[in-house]
Amino acid sequence: MKRTIRITGMIVMLLVIPLAAAAGDTIYDTDTILGIWATEPNEDGAYSHVEIYVAEGKYNGRIVWLSSPVYEEDETEGTTGQPRLDHFNPDDALKTRPLLGLDLMTGFEHNGKNKWEDGRIYDPESGKDYRCKATMKDPDTLEIFGYVKVAFAKLGRDMIWKRVVEAENKSE
Repeated sequence: MKRTIRITGMIVMLLVIPLAAAAGDTIYDTDTILGIWATEPNEDGAYSHVEIYVAEGKYNGRIVWLSSPVYEEDETEGTTGQPRLDHFNPDDALKTRPLLGLDLMTGFEHNGKNKWEDGRIYDPESGKDYRCKATMKDPDTLEIFGYVKVAFAKLGRDMIWKRVVEAENKSE
């Protein structure tokens, strides 16, 4: 009888402990991702703000602010003082479009578990497009994972974006 009680007690503990641990994990609302996010700075220290919005039931993101919105005197890619363009785009017709206002994230769907998946992300620094998923780490931290699929593996890189508070965005 004692053995049956011990086994039953162990089974209950094995079931209850994982459930209690999972109960501490916050599940964020589908629209928690909406808003303006600061990207990680690149090797030159330049970064942008991306506004994530919903269109036709999908989550997308557009560049709404650039830390360096115009070409500097020593840059060879563009004309000094002119807005930065998508000059690395492989499509010649798109090379003259401005980066400001550019949709760089498209087609994301919320999976119900703090992830937005099945999207694409465009890298204007290389002109390449990647598969992408976004994971909400907390209400102000978004992990972006852009990748290529090779067989059964996903090869790519993570970036951490931080939410931009409204007052900070207006002052810039």
